[in-house]
Amino acid sequence: MVRKLAYSVSEREHWISAGGGLVGILAVLWVGHFWLDGHGGVLAIASMGASAVLLFAAPHGAMSQPWPVFGGHLVSALIGVTCALWLGGEPMLAASLAVALSIAAMYSLRCLHPPGGATALYAVLGGETVHTLGYGYLFSPVLLNVAVLLAVAVAFNAPFAWRRYPQCWHRRAQTSAAPVGESMIPHSSLVYALSQIDTFVDVSEEDLQQIYALALAGAPSGHADTEASLQTQT
Repeated sequence: MVRKLAYSVSEREHWISAGGGLVGILAVLWVGHFWLDGHGGVLAIASMGASAVLLFAAPHGAMSQPWPVFGGHLVSALIGVTCALWLGGEPMLAASLAVALSIAAMYSLRCLHPPGGATALYAVLGGETVHTLGYGYLFSPVLLNVAVLLAVAVAFNAPFAWRRYPQCWHRRAQTSAAPVGESMIPHSSLVYALSQIDTFVDVSEEDLQQIYALALAGAPSGHADTEASLQTQT
């Protein structure tokens, strides 16, 4: 039985996330039009829509942080263009290999970002307009799109204290929900636990500590109805 805990956020958070996506993609398209208009370039790649979901709906996730977004798209674009150039006569093989190698490279470089797979795929299957760009695809539109989207994500999330983006810029005060000795899990223990799961978990260590502390504190009685509602959705 899988409980839909990931969706138990407030209606306010739903609309903030949607607003961020609106502003982010609008900025990407506007800057692309301003920068590339008349130069025959591609305004935006579809994978930016997927990145916007991560940046504005899950800003605390490990896959949403600046390095995964930046590195994931750029390394995938590089691999995608290379596969398109070397295996242009076999588009199905080139596209499949581009995505596979991008996943491996993102893992190795610690910049796993799912939309990167779409960026690699588009480099192969994006048509003549994209193929004409060659390795220029990395810089325009990919790097341009990523830079704009990241800038908007930082600026948009900043006014909301609970949206710490990027996380490396913020240090959350120690929660008072439980004593320090009870609320903190040793880093080595978290690393060991994750190694036993042996799969990528898209949550920061800081948020794991916070979840653990709040769980120890116990849910207020008013949340009983929420718990019951979650159970009925499983």
